[in-house]
Amino acid sequence: MTDYVKSFLEYIRCELNLSACTVSAYENDLTAWVDFSTAGKPDRFQPFDVTTADLRTWIAHLSSSGLSRVSIRRKVSALRSFYKFLCSRHGASVNPAAEIRTARPPKDLPVYVRPDELNAVIDSGLDAMDFKDVSRELILSMFYSTGIRCSELMTLKDSDVNIAQCELKVLGKRNKERIIPFGSELAELITRYRNLRPSGPGPNGEFFTRTNGQALYRRAIYNIVHSALSEVHAERRSPHVLRHSFATDMLNNGADLNSVSKLLGHASLATTQIYTHVTLRDLQNNYQLAHPRAQRKGGNYGN
Repeated sequence: MTDYVKSFLEYIRCELNLSACTVSAYENDLTAWVDFSTAGKPDRFQPFDVTTADLRTWIAHLSSSGLSRVSIRRKVSALRSFYKFLCSRHGASVNPAAEIRTARPPKDLPVYVRPDELNAVIDSGLDAMDFKDVSRELILSMFYSTGIRCSELMTLKDSDVNIAQCELKVLGKRNKERIIPFGSELAELITRYRNLRPSGPGPNGEFFTRTNGQALYRRAIYNIVHSALSEVHAERRSPHVLRHSFATDMLNNGADLNSVSKLLGHASLATTQIYTHVTLRDLQNNYQLAHPRAQRKGGNYGN
């Protein structure tokens, strides 16, 4: 990794307080660009000699290799931020990525799982006295009951899980804290988990741990969710599907958009509004199934 890239990553990590996931993504994107522009010899990287045409060549290469528009758009964003940083901190005279525009990817509606299916997966009758089984149930329940992100769940501190108040204190994107309430059922499950946890909180106070007392890692969380959602044949099987399901069911059951937005930790209501399209689609499907005039074909009522 070149010194300029290291400097940039340090800047977005320490001064902009971007999440570890975002910093890692930018590092991967910039490393890929440096490798491409130097033909695999990063020590020869000369960022001030790069032109817009050079960047367009790389983008064309990424597109021809089958990379999705979403991924290409993110890489362009990384380049734009990197060269903007070079202009402001290292004397670069021009940002070669400033004028590059990429096509907006189509917006897919969030994938979610219906409540009856999720409840069947979560309440699957596993051993209530087994630490691994209880940990699995709690992870699934916490995702679905609070809408927490995977990174937030992974870094959740034991001291931030308040049983008396039935609240989680969550550190979200850009190090913004928010409070998420939860119900008595989840509180009981948390208490059972704590009683079964072999060694108390993790080395740095983490709430979720493994049997060896070490903090739970992202891949382990993903595997638990993926395995659980395989049982209902979900289209996608990531922790974010449970977050989507939380938001959709909250809106379906009467929660207002602003409240759901705050619970999710969204910076803007516009981000949350996509879930209203999901609920509208659900209403339309129910209408088609239930209303006799929606079922009429050729002048006859459907069966």
